[in-house]
Amino acid sequence: MELERKYCAAGQALTVRDGHVIEGYASLFGEADQGGDMVQRGAYAASLAKLGREGRCVKMLWQHDPAQPIGVWDEVREDGRGLFVKGRVLESVAKGREAIALLSAGAIDGLSIGYRTLRAVKDDGGQRLLTELELWEVSLVTFPMLPSARVAAKGDDPGAEIWRELAAGLRALRQDAG
Repeated sequence: MELERKYCAAGQALTVRDGHVIEGYASLFGEADQGGDMVQRGAYAASLAKLGREGRCVKMLWQHDPAQPIGVWDEVREDGRGLFVKGRVLESVAKGREAIALLSAGAIDGLSIGYRTLRAVKDDGGQRLLTELELWEVSLVTFPMLPSARVAAKGDDPGAEIWRELAAGLRALRQDAG
């Protein structure tokens, strides 16, 4: 079976702290994505338990590229709202430094899960309800598939605020010109 990807960002802000610690929701339960799929509560439980038993972890990748790990997820858990993740983007990795800069500037704002569907059912309307997933990775991405789920970058780096303001000014200029 092929690895699937579900683009989703936090819904609540993904927070960037100290230039490299990030946290937020990689998946939200009960919300249909643009592909029409909806992840159900409990879909990650067995996968997370198995990873824990085997001493393995969910990978943090850049744009789903397995050749570009950019950090580590220190905490991945399912709660009543969705799949919560907290981890560190590594500044010692070139793509990690780029990701931190892009997050801080607001240029990227998405999270996406890489998984394999183990069980799914269709509801009366034909919508696929994902009931059991094998979670492989959570990526930082440019375009999330779940429109209501966006990342807001926040940091303690005083220079980051300047870049955010500059980016906002450039966006406003582009809108005025269009």
